[in-house]
Amino acid sequence: MIDPNPCNNAAFQCPIQFVVDLLGNKWSILVLRELFGGDRRTNELLKALPGISTKTLMVRLRELETHGLVERRIYAEIPPRVEYSLTAKGRELQPVMVALHQVGSQWLDQDTCVCPLQGVPEPSAQSV
Repeated sequence: MIDPNPCNNAAFQCPIQFVVDLLGNKWSILVLRELFGGDRRTNELLKALPGISTKTLMVRLRELETHGLVERRIYAEIPPRVEYSLTAKGRELQPVMVALHQVGSQWLDQDTCVCPLQGVPEPSAQSV
């Protein structure tokens, strides 16, 4: 019998698996978390993410940029300044990130940490 669920077909990509593959590593999620607090330079991200190497940060930023979640802006200054920010597509992840924060806080049974997602307005249904 043929399975009617297209997600079980190798030629069809499951949407959940696509997002998990894209964000399924520790650093991508944490980079996005930091960018919800506003534009960041490379050194600011390195300080906010103890333990990440410069190489790993750059790989993650490039992956997120390739998928349209992060935008890189280069300013013509001496020395050159580069800033990273979330795109509209990247901001669509806000409800997912807020839900992860809430569940994690409940499961850890502790006071919530200071998170860049706190105080970020929820995206309106029209902007998504």
